[in-house]
Amino acid sequence: MTSSSQSEPLLTVVLGPTAAGKSALALDLAQRFAGEIVSCDSVAVYGGFEIGTAKPTRAEQTLVPHHLLDVAEPDEPFTAGEYARQARAAINAIVQRGGLPIVVGGTGLYLRALLEGLFPGPQRWEELRERLRQRAAEFGSSYLHRILGRLDPAAAAKIHANDAPKLIRAVEVCLASPAPMSELWQQRGRDPLRGFRVLRIGLNPPREKLYDRINLRAREMFEHGLVKETEALLSRYGERKDVTALDSLGYRQATQLLRGELTLEQAIAAAQQGHRNYAKRQMTWFRREPEVDWLEGFGDDPAIAQQAAELVASRLPIERI
Repeated sequence: MTSSSQSEPLLTVVLGPTAAGKSALALDLAQRFAGEIVSCDSVAVYGGFEIGTAKPTRAEQTLVPHHLLDVAEPDEPFTAGEYARQARAAINAIVQRGGLPIVVGGTGLYLRALLEGLFPGPQRWEELRERLRQRAAEFGSSYLHRILGRLDPAAAAKIHANDAPKLIRAVEVCLASPAPMSELWQQRGRDPLRGFRVLRIGLNPPREKLYDRINLRAREMFEHGLVKETEALLSRYGERKDVTALDSLGYRQATQLLRGELTLEQAIAAAQQGHRNYAKRQMTWFRREPEVDWLEGFGDDPAIAQQAAELVASRLPIERI
């Protein structure tokens, strides 16, 4: 590594699947190295979404400064590009204060937007989006997946048939852009992050143990007030299509419970399955991230935390350790 690159500030990224202990590890590293945490979660940016996002507690947020939590109203559009702009501003401010910025979260698209910039896709086409939402509501998101399969088979192969928001965007890009989504993915992103050395720490716990944690956490969310929280959000916003966070995992199943479409046990089981499927997709995405130092365990395991701390320390100037 050259001396010029050593002079660049370090940005630490903690990535991995849901329930892998990313937040616990980030908190540990922040306390060890005078760090501040920048959340990378597409639902935690919204105020009022607490239990279903497993947001850090108020006590944890008091221990270490956290950024990019509760920065938008649920009915405000918040794109990956907006996330990247706000996250970069937070990261630069942390460095100016002499702290170590630690980005943590499981939203791969937001992380890519931050580090690599966004591909040059077309602007949002709201009229088309609304028509696609109506088709998804009437025929199911698999209907959009079949459309995308005809327009751009390569993109359809990478987007889950139940992921309606990504399917809507991919179809929109195919119809509004001269190039399909899969080709745009190959293009260099606009406005990539520059001037930082990036350390990516990935958590890869054993799959069966991870699934056990996912199942337990999903059940505990329901036991600790997820349905009541969802009911309060619905009473404020209704089932408006622009409040997309209400269609995220946990909140979707709690809404179905409140409608009488699922029993409590069915809602819990559906949330558990949904989170397990999401964890698989996250790992597929993060496996494509470059230069990840993978740790084979959970972030709240002291041995894993020590390995991560050694990785950070090896890249910091001696006076920062």
